[in-house]
Amino acid sequence: MTQTRETILAALDRLALPDGGTLVSRDLVRAVTVSGDSVSFVIEAPSTGMAQKLIPIRDAAEALVCGLDGVARATVVLTADAPTPKPPPRGQAEQPSLTIGGHPKPQQGSMKPASVARILAVGSGKGGVGKSTVSSNLAVALARAGRRVGLLDADIYGPSQPRMMGVSARPASPDGKTILPLHSHGVTLMSLGFLLPEDQAVVWRGPMLMGALQQMLTQVEWGDLDVLIVDLPPGTGDVAMTLCQKSEVSGAIVVSTPQDVALLDAKKAINMFQTLKTPILGLIENMSVFCCPNCGHEEFIFGHGGVRAEAERLDIPFLGALPISLETRVAGDAGVPVAAGAGPMAEAYAGLAARFIKDAMA
Repeated sequence: MTQTRETILAALDRLALPDGGTLVSRDLVRAVTVSGDSVSFVIEAPSTGMAQKLIPIRDAAEALVCGLDGVARATVVLTADAPTPKPPPRGQAEQPSLTIGGHPKPQQGSMKPASVARILAVGSGKGGVGKSTVSSNLAVALARAGRRVGLLDADIYGPSQPRMMGVSARPASPDGKTILPLHSHGVTLMSLGFLLPEDQAVVWRGPMLMGALQQMLTQVEWGDLDVLIVDLPPGTGDVAMTLCQKSEVSGAIVVSTPQDVALLDAKKAINMFQTLKTPILGLIENMSVFCCPNCGHEEFIFGHGGVRAEAERLDIPFLGALPISLETRVAGDAGVPVAAGAGPMAEAYAGLAARFIKDAMA
């Protein structure tokens, strides 16, 4: 018997929760995907406390689905909404006393940390194409492949890695200058978002951006890393230029959707990296296709094949096409990148990581 999304949900609707209802009746099941004899889905808990209580239910759901006719493998990811960090009590000073921003300090030589073997920039011509999602999932996939990986969120105006990587703590500092990074999913992390409330805007001019980038590269104790992935802001502005000119970037990946408007801006990012003599390791087509989980129909919402064609025209490696995936969105919002689990999307990022290790880290 071939299973469908509906038969999977019907089976899960028989699994009662300890406090009443079922996974289906309480709308906790997301991203049900049936691919041949493999089934994957996400259980999205409303809180981390609830997620802890649902661990036995996740295991029971996986066993239940795996026991259905025609199912050889079932993969279940349990996620929870990341908690919003609470401000310190009134009158209590935040610790440590770190100041990020301000004009960059005069510096001789490169800003590349000596303990970092290579820096990989992930850029895009415009926002909204999934650059940060690709950055976080590639970092996790490389870490799962046994590499020592750092992730620097250099999208200073719109830092999203704290949410995507499920971290809301504040970095420590022994002296107010040295910054001790955070860690999640095997990745060493730094983001301006760790130091500011989630809804506070960064109202800075260019020199302050440069100062923040300099601090996050040179004052963070990154430790020994095989690769530091830098999630760049969209466009071709100060941060991207300074990183490429001052930090010995080993290579860049450009992310774009196949939409013509996105490709126009992606070409500008490509031209920027070429102008700055930064090797372009390849292009990634994100949101390439939407596959309906109900009927399997494929819809090319943003067009199709535009990034591959541009890569061929410019003789730049095409690294792959990633579909629009509800599982990826849910996992990122919950702070557990989809590459940290199992299933088709995790395998796609594992393949991307393997190709990067072969071509750029050999």
